[in-house]
Amino acid sequence: MHALDILGDPVRRRILELLAEGERSAGEIGEDVQREFGISQPAVSQHLRVLRESGFATVRPDGARRLYAIAPEPLENAAAWFDPFRRFWQPHLDALGTELARGRRARRLAAERETDAANPDSDEESGTTEPQEE
Repeated sequence: MHALDILGDPVRRRILELLAEGERSAGEIGEDVQREFGISQPAVSQHLRVLRESGFATVRPDGARRLYAIAPEPLENAAAWFDPFRRFWQPHLDALGTELARGRRARRLAAERETDAANPDSDEESGTTEPQEE
């Protein structure tokens, strides 16, 4: 099965999001997914099995519990599959990054101007000024 077939299902994507936060028991995953998607415990188990068999998740026993963790390699492979297509969105993301940096810089400069206006230099308070260059 192709990685996008696995990742195309919203329930499996949500399970992977949960696992990205750290290892979780099947019961914890089931509770969250059942609440969010309104599906049965057997349906959640089936999604976990698909993730496990496709290599996206690993499972280890811990007493009576089964602990699931994300397996990074299939996600890395899926990300690599997108590489030829990045040229379509990367310039837009780069431009967004530039605009965000400009906004942060503008806010920082405005805050500095406000601080300078609220706290005039002590030289100005005493009436002395520094000589200006010509």
